[in-house]
Amino acid sequence: MHQHSTSVPIVLIVFNRPSPTKSLLSVVTRIQPSKVFIIADGPRPNHPTDRENCQATRDLIDKAQWKGEVLTNYADVNLGCKARISTGLSWVFDQVDQAIILEDDCLPHPSFFRFCHELLEYYREDERVMAISGDNFQFGRRRTQNSYYFSRYPHCWGWATWKRAWQHYDADMTLWPQAKSSHWLDGILHDAAAVKYWHHKFEQTYTKKIDTWDYAWTLACWLQSGLCILPNTNLVSNIGFDAGGTHHTHSHSPFFNMPTVEMPFPLNHPPTVLRNAQADRFTQAHQFGLLSRSRRKVRAVLNL
Repeated sequence: MHQHSTSVPIVLIVFNRPSPTKSLLSVVTRIQPSKVFIIADGPRPNHPTDRENCQATRDLIDKAQWKGEVLTNYADVNLGCKARISTGLSWVFDQVDQAIILEDDCLPHPSFFRFCHELLEYYREDERVMAISGDNFQFGRRRTQNSYYFSRYPHCWGWATWKRAWQHYDADMTLWPQAKSSHWLDGILHDAAAVKYWHHKFEQTYTKKIDTWDYAWTLACWLQSGLCILPNTNLVSNIGFDAGGTHHTHSHSPFFNMPTVEMPFPLNHPPTVLRNAQADRFTQAHQFGLLSRSRRKVRAVLNL
């Protein structure tokens, strides 16, 4: 595929990992974005290498061959994953109506940018669609003859969204207690194991036992009955499964370093806006369910 520039603003979320950041920059600078937002957290006080690594990462941003405008939002002190990413994205959407978002360990195929660009335009006014993701975790199972399908899961290893969707984000999850007491999850998920899993995750995040931003984003999408677009081929590879990851992801995960496959154009749009229940059941079982906790079982399933 020929490289092409994009007029959609690109957001890069970085921290203390110069190596994957350098790999990401090599892809992003080639597509010559007209505007780039850089969000960076500050060093953690009790981590001896953080100050040096955070600075090395920011130096890479400074040295990169940008052709467009670069705006930075760098924290002086460590805010943590949840506060840093949520305040950073709100800063972005105070200034622009749409953006493509990549964290430092997410390496996109070049066709990911055109995929996001075209769909941001195509669904700009369709409030049923809350996000566009570059992730496909179906492990080779083709769920549709179209270029993409709809899911309830807003995967965010390389994704895009609009200000109109991000305005529903609430880091404090103030609607969760009401949703919890009304057994709202049962009505959405129709699966006792899935309800138990998501109830636990939302509760842990609400009570600040988990410091992450993305469960609150999932909750926001579900409260709006929102859908996420997922590509029929995987467009982003997560290269950050190592001890340096904030949440200590591990390289023996089947989701680590997944190959990317070019998205063919022109896009073949689905004729309806309905989520793919079969794909979502697979994702719930293998990524968010009991199976995801057992690598042995995951491997057995993937080798079928």
